[in-house]
Amino acid sequence: MDHAATTSTDVEVVKAMEPYFTLKYGNPNSIHSFGQEAREAIEEAREKIAHLIGANPAEIVFTAGGTEADNHAIKGIAWSNQKKGNHIITSKIEHHAVLHSCQFLEKRGFKVTYLPVDKYGLIDPEDVKKAITNKTILVTIMHANNEIGTIEPIKEIGRVAKDAGVYFHIDSVQTTGHIPVDVNDLGVDMLSISGHKLYGPKGVGVLYLRKGTKIVSLMDGGAQEKNRRASTENVPGIVGIGKAAELAEKRLAKGAEDRLVKLRDKLIKGIMNKIENVRLNGHPTKRLPGNVNLCFEFIEGESMLLNLDIQGVAASSGSACTSGSLEPSHVLLAIGLPPEIAHGSLRLTLGKDNTEEEIDYVIDILPGIIEKLRALSPFKGNWEGLK
Repeated sequence: MDHAATTSTDVEVVKAMEPYFTLKYGNPNSIHSFGQEAREAIEEAREKIAHLIGANPAEIVFTAGGTEADNHAIKGIAWSNQKKGNHIITSKIEHHAVLHSCQFLEKRGFKVTYLPVDKYGLIDPEDVKKAITNKTILVTIMHANNEIGTIEPIKEIGRVAKDAGVYFHIDSVQTTGHIPVDVNDLGVDMLSISGHKLYGPKGVGVLYLRKGTKIVSLMDGGAQEKNRRASTENVPGIVGIGKAAELAEKRLAKGAEDRLVKLRDKLIKGIMNKIENVRLNGHPTKRLPGNVNLCFEFIEGESMLLNLDIQGVAASSGSACTSGSLEPSHVLLAIGLPPEIAHGSLRLTLGKDNTEEEIDYVIDILPGIIEKLRALSPFKGNWEGLK
């Protein structure tokens, strides 16, 4: 139950990738038949991803993952539009790939506005509108938060950005393949995808770049990806993310989203009915289908994870990228939780292979874990008013 951190690579994805390691290993930039066989596979994958998000295949740029896609979007726009302005707008709850890219640019003379969120983690489009100045060149907001699952009002923010003539980028690593994503409906100029978050391989991602977007490349070298991303393409990985996109589209058409919502809501209800002093983090309905994020009074998150792991349940206490940190989640602090409560968070994220029996199992074992840890804990948190 840690699918927000990563997903298994679908067996059909592995099968599609396998020939491109051994039999069809040509360099896609070579003109001979071996190279062109690889090139054809890349272009087929490009079409599949474009179809999933309602884009043109020419607008798809392959990267080494979601982090690179975020970096490319933010730094590429900043460096290519310096003559227009030096102001960027983002939020306080972004993934660190976005936050650290913005902080990198701040050290180099750019100005960044970090918008607040409400108690559910929602960004107010009016705050975006108020923050825009004549120096603003980019708005970058995540489609849905990776920790608390809240889905942001992207369409409304997109209209604000378009009216102001400002580029709009979204990190859709947690949403693409899990809920419907259409770049034209959302009104975005750039969008980031990660292969391993939608049952594809690790080490491959996508940056959607709307035609006409003025951006510079971060990679110098060859002319790959139409001069937008130098380096010999990761053909097996690209084939894999293309197949993953194809399978995701089929799952969505068959109602996979609705199935996860039912399991998610059963898990939330079961835990909150059996355990006292539990707080659901994130919006109760405007949230990712498989996301459950809870805080437990008087509990430290890591102790919950260790006890769940002993009983065969993989979970997390926040983002996988910061799981080694002793600091409380910046997302939970941004929605107004004090550090002592934020430290007691548990994130359970469901995937396509989770079953109702597994939901029942967690509902059955978690109360005993919490009771044991509370009995041992000397910690007392400021719980009043946060229920």
